[in-house]
Amino acid sequence: MKDTLKHRGMRNKLADILSEKGIMDNSVLEAIRAVPRHLFLDSSFEDHAYQDKAFPIGADQTISQPYTVAFQSELLQVQPNHKILEIGTGSGYQTAVLLKLKARVYTIERQLELFKKTNLFFKKMGYRPKKAIFGDGYKGLPEEAPFDSIIVTAGAPFVPNPLLAQLKVGGRLVIPVGTDEQIMTLFVRKSAKEFEKKELGSFRFVPLLEDKN
Repeated sequence: MKDTLKHRGMRNKLADILSEKGIMDNSVLEAIRAVPRHLFLDSSFEDHAYQDKAFPIGADQTISQPYTVAFQSELLQVQPNHKILEIGTGSGYQTAVLLKLKARVYTIERQLELFKKTNLFFKKMGYRPKKAIFGDGYKGLPEEAPFDSIIVTAGAPFVPNPLLAQLKVGGRLVIPVGTDEQIMTLFVRKSAKEFEKKELGSFRFVPLLEDKN
């Protein structure tokens, strides 16, 4: 599969749709325009890759809807060189968007099949997260903390305390919280003990799995 002018045209259209849906951060829209989403999908989905929809990617997981990826990325307020922890690598599409935003990305996946597949894909495509780890996202990555921001790309029934603890003061955690339906939730760390919480509408994610390895 190649990345053609036709694909680029479809990405431009997708970015325009996301802009109409309320995504305002130009750097996020540019990342959506730049990352070849069709390459992250099974080739049978290639024709649909630039629709604003989620698709299955194996291991009962999905590649998130582009709007969701853009919405979460915008909430992170990514600056170049930000140190970001991603819980749930999945297909690697969200990882690639964060890398396009010039973040240093540490990403954790707990489905072994996906972890192996996505790692090979990253190497082939030249995407270079700082670390790609097979492990339990509920625990975060204490040895690399603190982080400028943490993004969770699966529905969490509760907010794991280790993730809050691993944020810098001023850092942001973006996490969909809930079981059947999730509320996109933003936590901003105001001090060692104090967090500001904002709820930003309902979304649907696959569940964040704990200790299933």
